[in-house]
Amino acid sequence: MNKTLVISLFTLAGLLGAPLAWASPELARSKNCMACHAVDKKLVGPSYKDVAAKYANDKDAVAKLAKKIREGGVGSFGQIPMPANPQVSEAEARTLAAWVMAQK
Repeated sequence: MNKTLVISLFTLAGLLGAPLAWASPELARSKNCMACHAVDKKLVGPSYKDVAAKYANDKDAVAKLAKKIREGGVGSFGQIPMPANPQVSEAEARTLAAWVMAQK
């Protein structure tokens, strides 16, 4: 692909609000998500695979998880609270949530 086409595709994806799920491992590390979570094993919080399995049949999973990423929560996976992460933008939270849901 030429450079102009690649830039155009990224611009279009941004305008449509499409999450770029392949970028999420790096985004998760940069937002300190990986301090408490891993893809395939429980750390402080549940693995991303466990989260994806729990929400697999929930059509609103991405929206719910994006909200939890930004606002925090407790009770979904026990009593250890997930702190709020306000430095994550709404778009980043949606990207992260979509990536988590792809971890099956």
